[in-house]
Amino acid sequence: MSTAVSTSTTGGSGERTAVAARARKVVKAFGTGDTRVVALDEVDVDIERGQFTAIMGPSGSGKSTLMHCLAGLDTVTSGQIWLDETEITTLKDKKLTRLRRDRVGFIFQAFNLIPTLDALENITLPMAIAGRKPDREWLDRIVATVGLADRLHHRPAQLSGGQQQRVAVARALASRPEIIFGDEPTGNLDSRAGAEVLGFLRQSVDELGRTIVMVTHDPIAASYADRVLFLADGRIVDEMADPTTDKVIERMRTLSVEDTSRTEAAGSEQ
Repeated sequence: MSTAVSTSTTGGSGERTAVAARARKVVKAFGTGDTRVVALDEVDVDIERGQFTAIMGPSGSGKSTLMHCLAGLDTVTSGQIWLDETEITTLKDKKLTRLRRDRVGFIFQAFNLIPTLDALENITLPMAIAGRKPDREWLDRIVATVGLADRLHHRPAQLSGGQQQRVAVARALASRPEIIFGDEPTGNLDSRAGAEVLGFLRQSVDELGRTIVMVTHDPIAASYADRVLFLADGRIVDEMADPTTDKVIERMRTLSVEDTSRTEAAGSEQ
């Protein structure tokens, strides 16, 4: 059974909803017939605006697939997904590409920086491609938040891994997207650099009002979030508010035991 959270709607005011993104009965399947694999199984979920949400689950649980579908990076087999009040599951490719460019930010495990551009050029590249000038006041605030003021004219090869990921975080924030998705954003970093990046993400929510969704396997990373969604077998099976590292570790341990039990039960039925 999927977990659903109540949705606030705009009514007639024209104001943004309290929900940045939502999914209803989303199914994502790969293959057909005997080879069909269901990665997401009728998922219902709301992502609250101005909050930091982490998505966790055992390997193969569907957590990255869910993020990719919510972000419009992958199509769904059935069901609906909205970004604010825009249903993205019905958009044509051109409009979906424009929506991702203008309203969504991305932070990936690989920093995805252009090696021939300096930090500032990498940060502002998406806006340059879109033909928009950055808001200088906002850009200065982002640079200060992630601590890059003295590294703006360094190229990626001149930066540490943690600094490169800070550039990636600043790039995701610079265009003021409605929602930012991170796929294991600290996966390539040591613990100290990872903690720095997670601190910046937390700060961007608390001080800059951003909305962040992060897929992670790391209980320490998840403890920076306001809320953790737990997936198993393509379904949201639990959620946790105000997570701590120890609480997340314990819940993941029970999920692994439940996953093993389901696998063994399925094997005995064959």
